[in-house]
Amino acid sequence: MSKVLVPIANGNEDIETITIIDVLRRGGLTVTVASVHESKHIVAAHGSKLEADVLLTDVADQMFDAVVLPGGMPGAEHLRDCALLIDMLEKHDIQDTLLAAICASPAVVFGTHGFLVDKQATCYPGFEGGLNGAEYIVNEPVVMDGNILTGKGPAAAMVFSLTVLGNLKGYEAAQNVADGLLC
Repeated sequence: MSKVLVPIANGNEDIETITIIDVLRRGGLTVTVASVHESKHIVAAHGSKLEADVLLTDVADQMFDAVVLPGGMPGAEHLRDCALLIDMLEKHDIQDTLLAAICASPAVVFGTHGFLVDKQATCYPGFEGGLNGAEYIVNEPVVMDGNILTGKGPAAAMVFSLTVLGNLKGYEAAQNVADGLLC
C-alpha cells in the first residue's frame, strides 16, 4: 500500500488540504498528515481547525511514495520555511518520488527551493513569478513533468488529488474514487 505524506501548516488552503487527504484515503492510500509546527493543531486559511496525525519531526526519517503539499497563504510560506520539510523533499526528489504541490506551493515552496528547474508547472495565478526555472503552463488545472505534479488552485483540488491517486494506484483506482464522488 502506498504511503503519502501531507505536510500541513497554519494558513493552508482549507479545500485543498481536506480534499487531498480525503481523496487519497478514499483511494486506499496510507496518508500521514504531519504538522510542520510544534503543535498538531492548525488553523487553515479560512478558519477550519485541523489536527494532524503527527508532527513532521515524528516522521522525518521515513520515506514515502509521495509528498503532497496543499497551498494557501501563509501556509505555503510556513512550508517553504520549514528546513526539515525541505530536507525531506530533497531526499525524496533524489529517489524520483512523486512530489506534488497545489496553489501557491508550487511557486512558494518548489520554486524557491529549485525543484522546478527545467520543468513545466502551474500554480495559482499571480504566483507564476516564483516558478523559478520552470515553464509556466497557464491554461491547465494540473501539470505533471517527471516526478513533479503541480495544481492551479482550490477549484483544481479534486482533479489534482485524483491525479496523485492515479499516479500511485493506477487509473482504475482513481476512476473508481471519481465515480463515487460523482466527478
